[in-house]
Amino acid sequence: MQPGPRNLITDVAGLRVGNADDTALKSGTTVLVGDAPFVASVDVMGGAPGTRETELLDPQRTVGEVDALVLSGGSAFGLDAPSGVTDGLRAQGRGFQLGPAVIPIVPGAIVFDLLNGGDKGWDENPYRTLGRHAFDNASENFKLGSHGAGKGAVTGNLKGGLGSASIVLPCGATVGALVVANPIGNTVTPNGLFHAAPFEIDAEFGGLGPDPKPHGCLPFHSEKVAQMMAIAAQTTTPPLANTTIAIVATDATLTKAQCKRMAVMAQDGLGRAIMPAHSPMDGDLIFAVSTSNCASPDLAGLGHAAAMCLSRAIARAVWEATPEPNDLLPCIRT
Repeated sequence: MQPGPRNLITDVAGLRVGNADDTALKSGTTVLVGDAPFVASVDVMGGAPGTRETELLDPQRTVGEVDALVLSGGSAFGLDAPSGVTDGLRAQGRGFQLGPAVIPIVPGAIVFDLLNGGDKGWDENPYRTLGRHAFDNASENFKLGSHGAGKGAVTGNLKGGLGSASIVLPCGATVGALVVANPIGNTVTPNGLFHAAPFEIDAEFGGLGPDPKPHGCLPFHSEKVAQMMAIAAQTTTPPLANTTIAIVATDATLTKAQCKRMAVMAQDGLGRAIMPAHSPMDGDLIFAVSTSNCASPDLAGLGHAAAMCLSRAIARAVWEATPEPNDLLPCIRT
């Protein structure tokens, strides 16, 4: 299996991604939109998720397709970003039709980035506007690292960001991943080498290779938590200030139930790239999308590819991060 031509989730034909962010805010929003509505489901394994309209993605729910998905910073405030995307879709006449009513369906999920050194002293919630700008910017090509919803992302010991990767399967189907890496856990070993290194393709996150030294069951330390607790000095418990949220997508034709299974399998990729993952202080969540453009009966192969893509996308998010004023933690390349 090899990456698609862009090594981005938009190698899945018919999908586009838009970013919008604010450097002073140190936060932003990312939207995935299709040329047409797509089938989607979701799997949530983190202990502290923040979501909008994810219940309708359950396979037993009525709505069969959605118009867009949103990943956003801003914690609960970021749940307003899908409203801006809804505005953009409505302006185009897109959405679930019920008689004369047209209702865009836009589920979303958020990460906590309120204690990352950015200016959060706004008078009016900025995320609806960011959501609309991200929708208007949607393209097959988009930037990784400190852009969109990855603008203010922070991992356990390094700056996080927005990542993406793709794989073309031998059967011809394409699988891609899009992720905001903002976990309490670490993406690198104590020697600074990626946990996801065994899955790297073509030096896409530096070609540093896997760590040759076994580290056993080392105690876990998150400098991110230490820094955030210092900012929020009045608390003595780690803030619910994390989360890795992702989308995995394929052009293979899948039902909602099959998308759900692909999302479940993709969680393995998160666990391979971040240690620890799925903690009580993370809201880890994965959407799965099918554009239904080609046949592929190999659901197990699709889920395996989704997990591989997600591991690589997480490492790419950290590798592509760039330094900015008031960063909480350093970038891996600085």
